[in-house]
Amino acid sequence: MGSVALRDIRKSYGAVEVLHGIDLDVADGEFVVLVGPSGCGKSTLLRSLAGLETISGGEISIDGSSIVHLHPKSRDIAMVFQNYALYPHMNVAKNMGFPLQMAKVSKSEIDEKVAKAAEILSLTQMLKRYPKQLSGGQRQRVAMGRAIVRDPKVFLFDEPLSNLDAALRVQMRTEIKGLHQRLGTTIVYVTHDQIEAMTMADKIVVMKDGHVEQIGAPLDLYDRPANRFVAGFIGSPAMNFMPAKVENGQAVLENGAVLAPAPEGLTEGQAFTAGVRPEHLMVADQGASANVTVVEPTGAELQFVVDLAGTPTLVSTRDRLHLRLGDTLHLEVEAGRLHAFDSETGVRLG
Repeated sequence: MGSVALRDIRKSYGAVEVLHGIDLDVADGEFVVLVGPSGCGKSTLLRSLAGLETISGGEISIDGSSIVHLHPKSRDIAMVFQNYALYPHMNVAKNMGFPLQMAKVSKSEIDEKVAKAAEILSLTQMLKRYPKQLSGGQRQRVAMGRAIVRDPKVFLFDEPLSNLDAALRVQMRTEIKGLHQRLGTTIVYVTHDQIEAMTMADKIVVMKDGHVEQIGAPLDLYDRPANRFVAGFIGSPAMNFMPAKVENGQAVLENGAVLAPAPEGLTEGQAFTAGVRPEHLMVADQGASANVTVVEPTGAELQFVVDLAGTPTLVSTRDRLHLRLGDTLHLEVEAGRLHAFDSETGVRLG
């Protein structure tokens, strides 16, 4: 496998710059996920690493050697695309072995590597089938097999699960993560789905408008988001935000209700945006008063929306509460779980 280093990566289309000096290190054997909303530049960055896009500035290296001027096929990188990109006239075995055939590898070696990859991916019984005879998940495994047989230094995945239904996406997430653990591969993976990022990554790179907003382990981003954008993007359901200020060391809402002790580092009278995740709001005997406006039982947990000081606020709990629209209840924040952000810049405070 290989380590990857990106330094000051810039990409422009004419006068429009879409990547604004990206720096990123991917350790040997690490699973890194690039995540962000559509148009944030994550796929452009991945394609730049693959050599499918020519960067406007910066340096890309694998194991300390520059690959910027190398043709895509010479970068020792394998890419798995969103649409599988399988040849319909070739069976599974030939689809998987095609990159080796183009590299003039002997037939015996191709057969050996295809058989090994097929065993890893549970495709052995399907080697003679054609793509039209396969399900979406099986086609994606064939695309992964075609990458595995090349034994590259780095695997790139460009939203590989977006064409699959919800249940199959969960299954394929597990398969890809298991593949990474078995092979010890270096993977750079692009998705817009933050659940995929949280469940699969060793390290997440959150992007917005061609900039990196934060890099870190999944739980680091979840527990200590660097700004309001990351806080709202990472986590499902999303974090609640509401205006507040510090009074007598407490975070107080606009209607005067006390939400929780103010985070350390804030000053008396300071206005800020309070952030709290739905699962960290608890129904209590006392606390901020709120009126129930929506009730959504999901089975494993109950989600409901309340009007909290004029702000629609989502609460998630595993308690079997019997709520009706219009009920009044009191909420408190789990100790240490209140986040504070600058109301203008969105930067984390405290």
